[in-house]
Amino acid sequence: MRRLLIQAYLVLPILANLAISLVLWVLGESVENITVRLAFGLTLGVGLSVVYRVMYRMALTVSWGVISGVVSVLALELAPVVASHIAWVLVWVLALGVVLGVVSGVVLGVALIRESGFLFGLMVMVLGVMGSVVVILYCSVGGVICAVWLVLVTINLLRPIVLYPLLAICNTLLYLLDKIRTDTQPSLLRWHSAFWDEWQRIPLYGLDKHLLLVIERNFPEGRAAINYLSTSRQRWAVQAVQIELDIRSLERCTDVKVIRQVHRQLEIGEIETPISPKLRLTSRISEDVDAALNQESAYNQRLALRYVADRIDLNLQEFNRSNDKYASRFYLIARSWCEIITKYIEELAKETELRQEIDSPYIIGVPLTQQQEIFTGRNDIGTRIEQLLLDRRRPPLLLYGQRRMGKTSLLNNLGKLLPNSIIPLFVDLQGAPSSASNYAGFLYNLARGMITSAKRQSALTLPSLTREELEKDAFTSFDEWLDKVEQALQDNTALLSLDEFEVLDGAITKGRFDEEDVLGMLRNLIQHRPKFKVLIAGSHTIQEYQRWASYLINVQVVHISYLKEDEARQLIEHPVKDFTLRYEPDAVKRVLQLTRCHPFLVQLLCAEIVALKNEQNPSVRRLANLTDVEAGIPGAFSSGVLFFADIQNNQVDAAGLAILRFIAAQGEGAIVTRKTLSQFPDVGESTLNLLLQRELIEEVEEGYGFQVELIRQWFTK
Repeated sequence: MRRLLIQAYLVLPILANLAISLVLWVLGESVENITVRLAFGLTLGVGLSVVYRVMYRMALTVSWGVISGVVSVLALELAPVVASHIAWVLVWVLALGVVLGVVSGVVLGVALIRESGFLFGLMVMVLGVMGSVVVILYCSVGGVICAVWLVLVTINLLRPIVLYPLLAICNTLLYLLDKIRTDTQPSLLRWHSAFWDEWQRIPLYGLDKHLLLVIERNFPEGRAAINYLSTSRQRWAVQAVQIELDIRSLERCTDVKVIRQVHRQLEIGEIETPISPKLRLTSRISEDVDAALNQESAYNQRLALRYVADRIDLNLQEFNRSNDKYASRFYLIARSWCEIITKYIEELAKETELRQEIDSPYIIGVPLTQQQEIFTGRNDIGTRIEQLLLDRRRPPLLLYGQRRMGKTSLLNNLGKLLPNSIIPLFVDLQGAPSSASNYAGFLYNLARGMITSAKRQSALTLPSLTREELEKDAFTSFDEWLDKVEQALQDNTALLSLDEFEVLDGAITKGRFDEEDVLGMLRNLIQHRPKFKVLIAGSHTIQEYQRWASYLINVQVVHISYLKEDEARQLIEHPVKDFTLRYEPDAVKRVLQLTRCHPFLVQLLCAEIVALKNEQNPSVRRLANLTDVEAGIPGAFSSGVLFFADIQNNQVDAAGLAILRFIAAQGEGAIVTRKTLSQFPDVGESTLNLLLQRELIEEVEEGYGFQVELIRQWFTK
C-alpha cells in the first residue's frame, strides 16, 4: 500500500508538473516566470514542513515540502495556462480541418453539378463536408488517445531518468540525517527510493554507504535490507557492501587465533566478485595457520608457520604490483598478518627456550611436505622410479605400500629425489577431484592440483584452466590444456602422481563417473603423450582392482616398505639439525626392535619419548635411556589408536583377527607353526596370504610371527 501511495501522490504529480513545465516552455511561456513560481512553491513547502513536523522526521518532512510546493504551484498556477493553450490548439486544428473539409466538399460538389446534375452534386457536397468533419474529429480524438497511451507506456522508462537528480538529493539528505541521529532511533533507510521505486535501473549513488551505516548500528535491520535489495535492480550495492564487510573482517584480525578462524567465517559464493581470488587466497592462508597451530610440538608449529609467513611475503609483492583498486588494502592486510605470524613464531621460540624444552620435530598422522626437514631416506625408491621413467615403453607405475608407510610423504618430496628434468605433478585423489559432482569439477580439481604441485616442487608455472572452459566440453578442453602444458614443459618430463587411487575407484563404483571416460583418459595420456608419465599410489595391488588392470597395461610396481636401519637411526637420533635429545645405544636399539623401522611408528614412539623427557627434571632431560623407551609405549598406543584400530577393524577379517591375537599371546619373537594354526576353524591359505600381504606377519622357518613388535603388543591388549 505504501508503494502505491508513493507512486500516486509523489511520483506521478512530479512527473505531471515536469511535463507541464516542458509544454509551457515549448509554447513560449517565459522561463523567468516558471522559475519564480517554482522558487515560491519550494519556499512555501519547506516552510510549512518545518512548522508541521519535528526535527526527528526532518528527512520525510523536507522531501514532502519540496514536492508539495512544486505540485501546488504548478497545478494551481500553471495548469490553467496549459489548459488554455491546449484548448486553443485543439480548436484551431478542428476549425482548420472543418474549413478544409467544407471547401473540398463544395468544390467537388460544384464540379459534379456541372457534369451530373444539380441534385447529385449537392448530395456529394453535403456528404463530403460531413465526412471531412467526422474524419477530422476522429483523428483529433485518436491523436489524444494515442498521446495518452504513449505517456502511460513510457512513464516507467522516462520517470527514473527524469526524477534521478531529485531522488539523489533526497537519498543523500536521508543518509546525512541518519549519520547525525542516535543509534537508538529507527534509521531513515526505509524511506530510500531503492525500497519503493522498483523501476529505477540507474545505480543510486550512496546506497552502499547508507547500507553500511545501518549494518554497523543495527545489524538485523541492515541484514533485512540486504536480503530485499539482493533481488532488486540495486543489488550492486549488496555486492559492494559484502566486499567492504569481508575486507573489514580481515583487517580486524589482530592475532593468530583470529586468523585461524577466518576460513570458517568467510562465505565465498560461486558468483565471482572483484575480490573472490583474494578471498580464496586468504582463506587458504587461514587454513594453513589453523593446521600449523594443530601441530602438537612448538617446533612443528614454528616450522609450519614460517612456511605460511614466507608464502604471505610472496603475495605481498603481487599485491604491491597490482593496479586493482582493492590491492592496496589487501597489501596492508597481508603485511599485518605476516607481522602477527612472525611475532608469534618468536614468542614460541622464547617460550621453548625459557622452559628448556626439547623441540619435537616428529609429525604424526599427516604426510611430510617438501618444507619439512624431517623427511629421511627413500633414495633407493627415487632411483627405482627414475629408472622406470627412462623406459621407452612408458609403463605406468604403481607405488604400493601399507597405510602410514610414507607413500604420500614420498610423493610430496619426489622433487628432492628425482633429477630436475622430471617435474612431479602430485594430486591427492582423496580430496576435491574424487568428490566432484561432474567431469568439469573432476578435471578442474585435477588440473589445479597439477598446477599447484608444479609451482611448489619445481617452481614451474603451468597454464591456467578455468571451470567455465571445462563446462563447455570437459574432456576436449582438458586435452587442449594438456597441449599447452606440454609446451610449458619444454624438454622436461611430467610425472603425474595420483595418490589414493582407491578413492577414485570408489567414485566410479558409485556411478559418479564412468570408468571408460576416466580410465580411458589416463590410458590415452600414457599412450599418446610421451612427455607425461603416470604413477598411481595406494595400499592395494592393481590385481585387487581389475578395472584398473584392464586399462593400465604392463604396470610396474614400486614397493614402499620399512626404512633402512641407517635411515631409521637418523630419524631417531638426528631427525633435524640441532636436535638436542641424545639416546643411549640400548635405547636406540630398542626403538628399532619395537618399530622394525616402520616410519610412522618410529615417529610415534619418539614423539612420546620427547614428551616424557620434557616432563622430567632438566638435569636428566636431554638423555633418553631404555626405561624411557618402554615408558613411551602406552602413550604411543594412545596417540596412535586410529592406526592400530584400522588394522584391527578394516584390514583383516574375523579369522585373521583370531590368528593375530593367538600369535600375539605367545610373547615377543614367538613363532607359531603351520600345524598349530591349522587347528583354527575357517583358517585357510587365503587368510594367511592376506595377513602376509598386509605385512602384519611373516614366514619364519616352518611357522609365522609378527613383523612389528609394537603391533604385536597392541593385539595383546
